[in-house]
Amino acid sequence: MVRDGMRTTDGRVTDGRAMDRVATIRDVAARAGVSIATVSRVLNGSGNATPETMEKVRAAASDLSFRPSTIGRNLKAARTRTVGVLVPSLTNPVFAESVAGIQEAAAEAGYSVLIASTDYDPAKESRAIEGLLSNRVEGLVLTVADADRSGSLDTLDEVRLPYVLAYNQPDRALRAHVSVDNVAASRAVVERMTALGHRRIGMIAGRFRQSDRSRRRHAGWQAALADAGLPPGPVVEVDFNDLRLAHRLAPYLEGPERPTALFASNDMLALATIRALRDLGLSVPDDVSVCGFDGIEVGRLMSPSLATLVQPARAMGATAFECLRTGFSGDLQGRAVMLPFTLRPGESLGPAPSKST
Repeated sequence: MVRDGMRTTDGRVTDGRAMDRVATIRDVAARAGVSIATVSRVLNGSGNATPETMEKVRAAASDLSFRPSTIGRNLKAARTRTVGVLVPSLTNPVFAESVAGIQEAAAEAGYSVLIASTDYDPAKESRAIEGLLSNRVEGLVLTVADADRSGSLDTLDEVRLPYVLAYNQPDRALRAHVSVDNVAASRAVVERMTALGHRRIGMIAGRFRQSDRSRRRHAGWQAALADAGLPPGPVVEVDFNDLRLAHRLAPYLEGPERPTALFASNDMLALATIRALRDLGLSVPDDVSVCGFDGIEVGRLMSPSLATLVQPARAMGATAFECLRTGFSGDLQGRAVMLPFTLRPGESLGPAPSKST
């Protein structure tokens, strides 16, 4: 793999920050030294271009393994009063709840909803979006792996298709989004843990390349520990779909210096962590406390009940749809809504063991 702004062997390009993405029409235009419109004309076989220009464009597309998107061809649709929704997973209740909020708000406004999921696979995003566009949706509500380095979003920006991000919190101010402040929310979790006497606090994080939310929550965890003058505990990065964690956690839970509290970047991972701790012969919260992030209702039904950072998932979806609907005839650029979060107490988070304080 070649880094620092070059392409990888499978044709993906990287911006030098170890985050690969699918090549876009903008990348092809930059490499060929022509405009985006010229690339579109050459690859779609429409309009005039000199043989030299056509050769440069096709060579650039081949070098980058660029696959022309069907998005542009699908933008000529009539009004369908249908919106597309893309989420990482429908098995995670937090996304199912947000989809319910979108559906409820859409029904009240007379819109239909088409839903697709990526299974936390960034490579599936472009294909899923094209599938939604083939059904003539008027706009999209999306949760993507990385809102700042997404080839799919670059393409939507280029063709000016309305979209609103849900849960993502991009640094690029022009991308409309509805979210909670993930950094501040994670800081609140760690501050609660330190208030309970915990001094060795680890984190179970979903893969950073699969979720920019996981990266932001990790940043909040780090910042809170630094503010408290505490060294960071272990960070165990895991696949979102791998919920059998005992073998991954075991090396970090041996000896007197093991963490007394673990912060999981979402509730499903928190529940998996509690199960893993039990499988390893540890008690929650007597030996190790656990806190999640999301606020899924099933966490209340567990024993011990799950302490978690609650983000308003249903409101997230409804608000994102309303932003999209009102932006159909206007400009969505720069629109950002930050929703409030709360910390829900639960039996899984207790005082640090007395011998560790």
